Amino acid sequence: MRTRPTLTWEPTGDLPPASTDLGIVVEAVRAGGVAVLSGAGLSTESGIPDYRGEHGSLRRRHVPMTFQEFVGGEDARQRYWARSQLGWRAMTRARPNAGHRAVATLAEAGLVTGVITQNVDGLQQSAGVRDVIELHGSLSRVICLDCGRGSTRSELDRRLREANPGFEAAAGRHRAARVNPDGDVELPEEAVRAFQVVPCAACGTGVLKPDVVFFGENVPPERVAACHRLVDEATTLLVLGSSLTVMSGLRFVRRATQSGTPVLIVNQGPTRGDRWAARRIELPLGEALSAVAAQVCA
Repeated sequence: MRTRPTLTWEPTGDLPPASTDLGIVVEAVRAGGVAVLSGAGLSTESGIPDYRGEHGSLRRRHVPMTFQEFVGGEDARQRYWARSQLGWRAMTRARPNAGHRAVATLAEAGLVTGVITQNVDGLQQSAGVRDVIELHGSLSRVICLDCGRGSTRSELDRRLREANPGFEAAAGRHRAARVNPDGDVELPEEAVRAFQVVPCAACGTGVLKPDVVFFGENVPPERVAACHRLVDEATTLLVLGSSLTVMSGLRFVRRATQSGTPVLIVNQGPTRGDRWAARRIELPLGEALSAVAAQVCA
């Protein structure tokens, strides 16, 4: 039986009220030196749902696969790759939205010094931001857990298509299935069980895994260290579209606060980091960030 990872957070006590006034964000961005921490809420306007929002995948009882589950059995890996094969194609059709483009504009102007993204969709890079730390990795890459060879998801897609010529029919019947933030979609058991998983092309037998940090898996320490450097050098930490429920993102908010760096949050709904933030702005991300970019880059 699949168990639900610890993904939820309920506000306790009185949290500071949110605002719709972007003035404090405009002032901070205009001063420069801003580090951005972005979450799934930044990509919802590109058609990729978040986990915890009003229409988030957790509300549809989607349970992300854990690392322990993935490495623990062939059935779990078969289920993951069958569902991901359909979901990954939907992810590749997503395009950067106004929020991504606004962050890119601010980075190009030298006001945003770098982005830490919790997303695995690559949309911030597609919008033109060069200095992006992918905290949880990227669905565009694949690694072998046995020999360590890396490859592209496009290469694996070609091999999986060749191994599963009949899967196109199943994909066609379920093309309306909603993709989840981790690239997963719901598929009936019969479609999953007919799917053939392929081994690593380099060593011939190795287990392939998407180059993402699964729930229950640790972020590589060198990646965390790079995030710490970015936060430590920033004049402001700007959180965009993250509920900060999991510690992998919340720790950077705590670190900024401990060093006296102000934290500003733009998110629809309360976050686990609100108590440490100077202000939370509750506005749609695309609208808010476009307004900020227009004011500081005019």
